[in-house]
Amino acid sequence: MYYIGIDLGGTTTKAGLLNSNYEIVQRATSVSGMLKTQDEILSDIINLSRELMYKENITEQDVHSIGIGCPGITIPKEGFVISCPNISFSNVDMKTEIQKHLNLDVYVENDANLAALAEVIAGAAQGTTNTIVITLGTGVGGGIIIDGKIYRGSFWGAGEVGHQVIKFDNGHLCGCGKTGCWEQYASATALIRDAKEAILNTTSTLLELSEDNITAKTIFEAANKGDLVAKDILDNYLYFVALGLTNLINVLQPEVILIGGGMSAQKEKLIEPIKNHISSLLSHGQDLKTEIKCAILGNDAGIIGAGLLGTTFNN
Repeated sequence: MYYIGIDLGGTTTKAGLLNSNYEIVQRATSVSGMLKTQDEILSDIINLSRELMYKENITEQDVHSIGIGCPGITIPKEGFVISCPNISFSNVDMKTEIQKHLNLDVYVENDANLAALAEVIAGAAQGTTNTIVITLGTGVGGGIIIDGKIYRGSFWGAGEVGHQVIKFDNGHLCGCGKTGCWEQYASATALIRDAKEAILNTTSTLLELSEDNITAKTIFEAANKGDLVAKDILDNYLYFVALGLTNLINVLQPEVILIGGGMSAQKEKLIEPIKNHISSLLSHGQDLKTEIKCAILGNDAGIIGAGLLGTTFNN
């Protein structure tokens, strides 16, 4: 049996065909984004699905279902997208529209939830039932798994962990309209912003780089070389990451928290300081029992989670 996973992004739609071992055996992509209409994006999804089946020389009868991940709010089993602002997608009955062309079950889900599902079924959190997956990239995303199932909340929008407010005085303005959101302190974007601000007034090896060349990776590298400014920026950043994670631990007490996104490439340089900060932030007498580690599926998590989405429902 095969599974089709679609990762609907702000600039690219990525599609993958998974085999029974949850391995991606075929891939296809198309351009997405704000310039495309809803009908064009639906057409892309249909054509990509057909392309995957053609490449593998299979038919619809060999495919269990199509799962589609998008950065927005969905009603998964009904295959309905409530909103997906990055691509101007709203109130779309994807299941009905796609089934006009493909005789397959269709499910949709928030992309961060799918990344969490993928890591629990086929990634770093296998064997766990209560897991949170955090992605640290341009923003901060989150997926929550409770009792082995995606936790969506009563109104389908749970998991927006990046918009917990952690700084109430003079907080940075967030794209959501609030100030002081965790995303404004824990994202890679926030780390780079702080580094660019710091080098204007200090002496640092980061000054060897132009503002356009400062990345999360170069900040970690400068800190590793002993640059005191980079170390200070990084420690402040990792404290804020840990602060948000501590809030999640206090509320949900998961077995594991996985950190994904581009930051996860730093592995133990990222994880160990975060664990130390969490230990100091937890309530007096409370030990850190939640395991903190990096996600392992990388950019494939969205496709794998989407492909596996249909297996989580009783059809």
